[in-house]
Amino acid sequence: MYPNLYYAFKDLFGINIPFLKVINTFGFFVALAFLAAAWFLVKELKRKQALGEFTYVETTITVGKPAGFSEILINFILGFILGFKIIGVVLVKGALDNPQAFIFSSNGSWPAGIVAGLFFGGLKWWERNRNKLAKPEERKIRIWPSDRVGDVVMISAVGGIIGAKIFDNLENWDRFIEDPLANLLSPSGLTFYGGLIVASLALWYYFKKKNISFIKVADAAAPSLMLSYGLGRIGCQVAGDGDWGIINSAYLTHDDGAIFLATPEQVETGLKAYGSMYQETGLVGSAEHLSVKAFAGLPDWFFAYNYPHNVNETGVKLLNCDWGQYCNHLPLPVFPTPLYEIIMGLLIFGILWAVRKKIKITGRMFAIYLIFNGIERFLIEKIRVNTKYDIAGFHPSQAELISSMLVIGGILLYAYAPKLWPPKKVQATT
Repeated sequence: MYPNLYYAFKDLFGINIPFLKVINTFGFFVALAFLAAAWFLVKELKRKQALGEFTYVETTITVGKPAGFSEILINFILGFILGFKIIGVVLVKGALDNPQAFIFSSNGSWPAGIVAGLFFGGLKWWERNRNKLAKPEERKIRIWPSDRVGDVVMISAVGGIIGAKIFDNLENWDRFIEDPLANLLSPSGLTFYGGLIVASLALWYYFKKKNISFIKVADAAAPSLMLSYGLGRIGCQVAGDGDWGIINSAYLTHDDGAIFLATPEQVETGLKAYGSMYQETGLVGSAEHLSVKAFAGLPDWFFAYNYPHNVNETGVKLLNCDWGQYCNHLPLPVFPTPLYEIIMGLLIFGILWAVRKKIKITGRMFAIYLIFNGIERFLIEKIRVNTKYDIAGFHPSQAELISSMLVIGGILLYAYAPKLWPPKKVQATT
């Protein structure tokens, strides 16, 4: 496991670049997921635009104006934040020892912030004045839905993070009330469905304001949503962020991190020794376990993984480890559920991308996405660690409840889509 890119580059390539400690692997892969999803969304929107399913809007812009005070100020503020924190993490003594804590603290480099702020503000002034006209002109431009993907990505990112934090704290209310501010500002603890719901609501409002059909964009985005989910889970797996499964009691872990097939007696001893630790952390969950040995020629780690050097610092110390704070691993290996979700997410993306041209009725593509997404998550929850609710004798997790609603909602949407959005004959644009 690699908590940040520094350890990845050092271990894989033998390159020592301290600044890479700033870039957490989870955030890195989430960023890649957004970029990949945006690329496929633009591609699909352009295809649908050519079929006449979307149209453009004309807007008037003014070109040739010099930079205004507000533009320069905004760029100065953005540059200041970049310098104060990102450059500051290199300049401030001891910041690289724990860059994550530094980024979320009030510490930083004021000189670097001011210099970077002046640079970005000056850059904006230079850019606008370079293109300044003696007499500013008004021009009409056409804006297609595919031109708004940058806005979509930003709204999805901000809304997704806010929603993920809200739902995670609702799911772990006891932890939240102990220290509300710390839990809200903590970079860890994110719930996917919370992000999906809040981001979807924000995008619905955005598209309504822009007079663009939300359901048609949702159809176009369905494959990209599944792709971003699968790629995002790579970050969970590589970082070891606690988003893993229950204990696989067919195996145990040596002090050096090696997984080995254990006898029932050894497993019982291990459960007695470490079961309470698993319960107390809240990151591993209860000592619930399932015994499954490797089959079909697959390696042991595909069924039981100990997440060495995990970013949550959960477990016991690895033998002869020199990775500073990231020297823990799980003594009782667990099912690597992020790995399973990577495979399922990318497989479902492939299916959705392959059938997208065959689905002609508005709403049905998004319905298929909801059904696949819900089934995938419901199944993985059976072996995944999560907070359970007590509802009339049943003990579902938050994700099981939401995924069930997604499947039901997807089935209803698929059935009623022809009535809600009757098919219309469209002509291709030139």
